[in-house]
Amino acid sequence: MAARVVNEFTKGFWKEIAPLRFALGICPALAVSTKVESALGMGFAVVFVLCMSNVLVSAVRNVVPDKVRIAVFISIIATGVVIVELVMQAYFYPLFLVLGIWIPLIVVNCIVLGRAEAFARKNPILLSLSDGLGMGLGFTLSLVVISSIREILGSGTWLGMPILPEAYPGFGFLLRPPGAFVIFGLILGIMNLISARIEKKRA
Repeated sequence: MAARVVNEFTKGFWKEIAPLRFALGICPALAVSTKVESALGMGFAVVFVLCMSNVLVSAVRNVVPDKVRIAVFISIIATGVVIVELVMQAYFYPLFLVLGIWIPLIVVNCIVLGRAEAFARKNPILLSLSDGLGMGLGFTLSLVVISSIREILGSGTWLGMPILPEAYPGFGFLLRPPGAFVIFGLILGIMNLISARIEKKRA
């Protein structure tokens, strides 16, 4: 059991890292990744919603009829999103203003609903929590990597702190939507090359 819990947790960091392996959650990943701060905010919000929804879906999986399960799952996810939104408004208002519409849109994020439907409704609470935590942290990691590249090369800062010399003009293209797709594609290509080499060594 312990080995499976560890496996479900770690799979979200490489094997099944959602944005880069399944092309899920790409819109928020690219939209909020101009700065590391906003990427972390979105990432931790998704972690909370994923863990909460997975645990609750797993807890009620045997009592919810199949005909209404999607409606129930969405209601659970929406509750988690409302909690995140209210907490951000109360304690992290500047971050709330930056993330804007992307917070409520977590409700329809394919990663969250996908884990509830594909995993949590078929597995016990501990495994579902492990799955949600791993997938959420993997999503956060991917956002941090993308946003770090974009912020450092785009504006010469990281978490708002100057990293590159003051004379650095900034590569503004990377802070725009096309630049986000370029970085996303390059990271995806590098991951595919690494995976191919690993598979080749195993063969």
